[in-house]
Amino acid sequence: MTVKMNWQNLLSTQRFRTKDGEIVPTVTPSTQEGADALRTDFHIDYDRVVFSGSFRRLGRKTQVHPLAEHDLTHNRLTHSVEVASVGRSIGNRVGVMLQAGGFLPEGNTPSDIGAVVQVACLAHDLGNPPFGHTGEDALRHWFRNPQNGKYLQGLSQAERNDVQTYEGNAHSLRILASLEMYPNGGGMRLTSATIGALLKYPWTTLHENGLKKFNIYQTELPFIRRVADELGLIELGADYWARHPLSYLMEAADDICYALLDLEDAVELDLLSDAEVESILSELTFIEPTWHAQSGRQRCAMLRGIAIGRAIEDVAQTFMMHQSDLLAGCFKGKDLLALCSPAVQNTLEKAKELARTRIFRHHTKLITEIATFPCLGSILDLLVPAAYALIVEKKTDVRKSLALELLKNSEPILESDSLYQAYMKILDFAGGMTDNAAAKMARDLSGLGIRG
Repeated sequence: MTVKMNWQNLLSTQRFRTKDGEIVPTVTPSTQEGADALRTDFHIDYDRVVFSGSFRRLGRKTQVHPLAEHDLTHNRLTHSVEVASVGRSIGNRVGVMLQAGGFLPEGNTPSDIGAVVQVACLAHDLGNPPFGHTGEDALRHWFRNPQNGKYLQGLSQAERNDVQTYEGNAHSLRILASLEMYPNGGGMRLTSATIGALLKYPWTTLHENGLKKFNIYQTELPFIRRVADELGLIELGADYWARHPLSYLMEAADDICYALLDLEDAVELDLLSDAEVESILSELTFIEPTWHAQSGRQRCAMLRGIAIGRAIEDVAQTFMMHQSDLLAGCFKGKDLLALCSPAVQNTLEKAKELARTRIFRHHTKLITEIATFPCLGSILDLLVPAAYALIVEKKTDVRKSLALELLKNSEPILESDSLYQAYMKILDFAGGMTDNAAAKMARDLSGLGIRG
């Protein structure tokens, strides 16, 4: 008999915390967490993310264009808010269809589905480092450089993989589960449903694809084992689970916004024309002849809204068509968008192709991306040897001691830490920096920032 996940477990509001090294449930009555008829557990999740420092810092982190000076250019914060809006719309639509089909558990409403997806979307980029995906590459490059190999001696294979593969998805989970609000005590203590919807890659670096994409560092593995058990996620292998069905909606919302809204940035920066964007969106859009835009930019915005609406409807329908496979953990599609209507697929693919050829390789973007490597490299050049000297060599000097003082306002490195714990704290520090803070620190460390 095929084992299937069920919505009763998948929508669990149980929260977990760390106590004496164990992952234990928080107080179970919702009222003690502050939930009531007007503020559900999922609304509490939303509020905790919105009011976190990690969320605020996204306002100074790259979406596509590093250190962009144009006021209307997206950053990670505006991107996350827009993804959350689209995710809520998809989730609400799916929730209505689940309820109409008799799938929604008693006590849950369609808006619960929308709220879970919304929070997962809001939090999905919390772990992105400065300078976006190029920042991830720069942090990985430093730890993979053979010249720095001595600093990895003594780490297990899984620990070595973790520090050599900085992954924004995994760091988003780490922020939620370990770092923010209750450090080392369960993090934000979000509901299990929200944590499950966030896991796009529910495995560790030891999985066959783990060195490409993953969601779980060794530091959060005990937490996720407990959450996966609560949700009833199907275990497909050692520390490898089937995805929570709602994670596919979070993924679709992100892809829709990434593909379509990045085009608007390119228009604002004069990298693309209004006409080129209109051409991309034409297959999904139709405007009454009586509607007149005051400008080409307004017309693009209107067409973008119509295109997103079409994509939302398609994704929801596709989800319901494949709900059975999603619950059984045997969904064969690459993602939901790959199974949507040809019009949606074609539009998104044409948008992504235009971005690859005209936006991502523009020389102004390339120069900043190249500079990302020495920028973040200089920070690791300072911090990693200092941590190694303290923990392994049991000796340090004035410069190394001063270097470790930089972490005192985040999570200080202790002599009692393992080398792996120390390196994760360094990655927390470097990855948590904004673009501006990282650039300033690299400049100051070079001595160029000193003034007489």
